[in-house]
Amino acid sequence: MELSVVYILVGAFILDSIFGDPKWLPHLIVAFGYLIALGERLLNYGSQRIIKGGILTLFLVSLTFIIPSVIIHALRENKCIYIEVFFSILILFYCLANLTLIKEGIAVFNILQNKGIIEGRKRLAWIVGRDTTELNEQQIRKATLETMSENLSDGVIAPLFYFVCFGIPGVMVYKMINTMDSMIGYRNEKYEKFGKIAAKLDDVVNYIPARLTAVLMLLITFKLNGISFLIREGKKHSSPNAGYPEAALAFILSCQFGGPNYYGGKLYNKPFIGDNKREIEHKVIFRVAFINYFTSLFFILLSVLFFLH
Repeated sequence: MELSVVYILVGAFILDSIFGDPKWLPHLIVAFGYLIALGERLLNYGSQRIIKGGILTLFLVSLTFIIPSVIIHALRENKCIYIEVFFSILILFYCLANLTLIKEGIAVFNILQNKGIIEGRKRLAWIVGRDTTELNEQQIRKATLETMSENLSDGVIAPLFYFVCFGIPGVMVYKMINTMDSMIGYRNEKYEKFGKIAAKLDDVVNYIPARLTAVLMLLITFKLNGISFLIREGKKHSSPNAGYPEAALAFILSCQFGGPNYYGGKLYNKPFIGDNKREIEHKVIFRVAFINYFTSLFFILLSVLFFLH
């Protein structure tokens, strides 16, 4: 069993490193999004929205646990080990976003460098939730690096962590919770009540992975002296989790993240993470891409060593 887990981890990571998120391939997360959107349309109206949102969350989370559990149990009962490993590799591959995240970050920097600030703002809007129309070059670069560090946690390390701990049902439950948070976990009139339970649940499931990601980032860059910085600056973020990988990257790059930003036309005065206001140069993106990739690879290596011990 331990050996099959190793095959699944390595196989899914290799597939993601080669293919990323190919547009021609039907995607599991798109199906999650369809179910969430359907549930939201049917339930997000009138009174008792917190309860309705909680019911939808419980239903979808249960569904994403039960279906893969039944499939894997049936494959094991019939001794279809190779099919089970193939199925598991495919599902874990769907749940990883390492190559896509790196490619999108590099794309924003390259478009900003080669086509100017207007196009850079447009491309950044593909990967962040904040308003990008008034951002200057430095703000575009910082926003890109912030989202790369934050999504290294919830797009790569967290899925791997939940697979290692709870197998394919665990990783699918995590991705459903995370997808729900990204779709209905907003603090606005439409979603604040309906998405409240999904958002809180996302905070809970990301608590360990966010901090683990931050420590791994420091480890692979030989910057473990940044732990105290991590503890001090990570908690400044409005999210209980996102600030930690951002703080780790701010320490590694010796720069400053955070600060005021517009979301949906409204200004949010977010605190700064770090105090070095130096300018972010174009070449920094390649260092961050290296950090993202090798943080993920290091987690895979640690997991393989654990299962082969």
